[in-house]
Amino acid sequence: MKFACDAYLASLVSDMDSAMLLIEYGLEATAYVLVAACLQVLLRELPNSMHNPNVSRLFCSSEGKDRLSSAGHASFLLYYFLAQSAMEEDMKSNTTVMLLERLGELSSVGWQKQLAFHQLGCVMLERKEYKDAQRCFEAAVEAGHIYSLAGIARANYKRGHVYKAYKLMNSIISDYTPSGWMYQERSLYCHGNEKMMDLSTATELDPTLSYPYKYRAVSMVEENRIDAAISEINKVIGFKISPDCLELRAWFLIALEDYEGALRDVRALLTLDPQYVMFHGKLQGDKLVELLRHTVQQHSQADCWMQLYDRWSSVDDIGSLAVVRHMLANDPGKSLLLFRQSLLLLRLNSHRAAMRSLREARNQATSEHERLVYEGWILYDTGYREEAISKAEESISIQRSFEAYFLKAYVLSETHSDSEASLYVIKLLEEALRCPSDGLRKGQALSNLASIYVDVGNLDNAIDCYMNALNIKHTRAHQGLARVYHLKNQRKSAYDEMTKLIEKASYNASAYEKRSEYCDREMAKNDLRTVTKLDPLRTYPYRYRAAVLMDDHKESEAISELTKVIAFKPDIHLLHLRAAFHDSMSEPTSTIRDCEAALCLDSNHADTLELYSKARQRSNEQQST
Repeated sequence: MKFACDAYLASLVSDMDSAMLLIEYGLEATAYVLVAACLQVLLRELPNSMHNPNVSRLFCSSEGKDRLSSAGHASFLLYYFLAQSAMEEDMKSNTTVMLLERLGELSSVGWQKQLAFHQLGCVMLERKEYKDAQRCFEAAVEAGHIYSLAGIARANYKRGHVYKAYKLMNSIISDYTPSGWMYQERSLYCHGNEKMMDLSTATELDPTLSYPYKYRAVSMVEENRIDAAISEINKVIGFKISPDCLELRAWFLIALEDYEGALRDVRALLTLDPQYVMFHGKLQGDKLVELLRHTVQQHSQADCWMQLYDRWSSVDDIGSLAVVRHMLANDPGKSLLLFRQSLLLLRLNSHRAAMRSLREARNQATSEHERLVYEGWILYDTGYREEAISKAEESISIQRSFEAYFLKAYVLSETHSDSEASLYVIKLLEEALRCPSDGLRKGQALSNLASIYVDVGNLDNAIDCYMNALNIKHTRAHQGLARVYHLKNQRKSAYDEMTKLIEKASYNASAYEKRSEYCDREMAKNDLRTVTKLDPLRTYPYRYRAAVLMDDHKESEAISELTKVIAFKPDIHLLHLRAAFHDSMSEPTSTIRDCEAALCLDSNHADTLELYSKARQRSNEQQST
């Protein structure tokens, strides 16, 4: 009877009010299913649900944790999720501290204690409670978390013990394999040439760390070398967009009286983070936009569309983002612009901001068929592909539109790769192109259509589509056209096409990478060196160079090339390749180590599983002999 009541009451939980009413009964009666149903609602409403004092009391207090435990729901993973949500909303809040304290209480094995104490130490550092931060980091180290030694050093530094901090970082660099973050951390505790040398080493070991670029750029400004400072900060903006780097470049541009450029960067950073406060938390970003706006020529909405076409055609995603932000300021309820904004944010790998923009587009949609399309994209982006197709079909049943056909075609092309599906996708894209839309979206549709034509072997039609896309300034179509020329054994034409893209694109690391496939080895190596300089996060150049070194029987150098990038980007393909190299050198222990690391990233990676099995078998044979 209790189980039946539990299940029935659980079926009544539908919103926050019912969850808050019934969870008390569930906890009182230790009703597992009812409490689970209530928790689902509370978790779906995070972080807002934590603003309810009753919810906060339940999760944050020791008593609440014990009650959840009695009902079978106080797990480490639950509190880890709650703590992450709280940290993202407000890292310094009391709620965050209490949730992390409960997380520590629920830690039962070493790695859990390491994680809980380290995160609590980071929060205490942010709250400027340095003694408590140091104690937390020491507890994490005691549990085996070596990285927390850096936390101890930082807490010592904040307490005024600079030499202690420097000595501790010295010992870490001496005792462990040096990494970029170690030298970056030590640079905080020294000055002058020694500091610059540490920052230089940090960039050499890990070119993705942004602090060294920012520090060098600010130092150059202090020497009145503003152009050099902008070049330095451009290096990191070229491969990793962040509000703080855009803010820094904006200030440099203001110093050069380039107010147009500064306004572009401030608008772009506010799109990434609408709540961003500039100048050490003293100046709202929108206020700076207003100040800068009066120093530049005012543009109408029609002018902005022309600017957007220009930025889009030059593959300038930051510039495009800034123009869309400006257009939204003039017309804040325009769902189409919000949708465009989400596409740009996805290109810049700002997935959370993109989803926020897409949801806002859905909320601002003025028609049912348009709202359904945006809901479809939200479903697709969260992994619900069939549901996304259903939304597109429902939208088409109300009104034929470019975006509905495009959505259905895009999802189907990602879901099915057989020839029958490809032919259907072609029909859908042709229908999309018959519907009204602007050149920006039609260029993308033409490019996608051409790609499908390539897949089904219709290269002449693909060329026509790419050419039409280029005629309406869809510059990325150069890459597709190059691929077609390559398939037709016209390598020179393919190379020339990619050269055109490099000349037109503002950020062209991917274009250099692709061009390297259409030239001889030496030219390819030059292009790939440029790629690594422009975007060290791209792994293909490292894999290519390592493969060339292996072909030249330089095994140690090949492994060193892969180790260099794995140190700051442990990519599964890099780990698998290094494992394969170790295997070819009859080093089963190293092979097994790299396979295990790769399988942590993807436990179902077939090639790695096969290599892992062979390496373990070989290792067992060696041990038995």
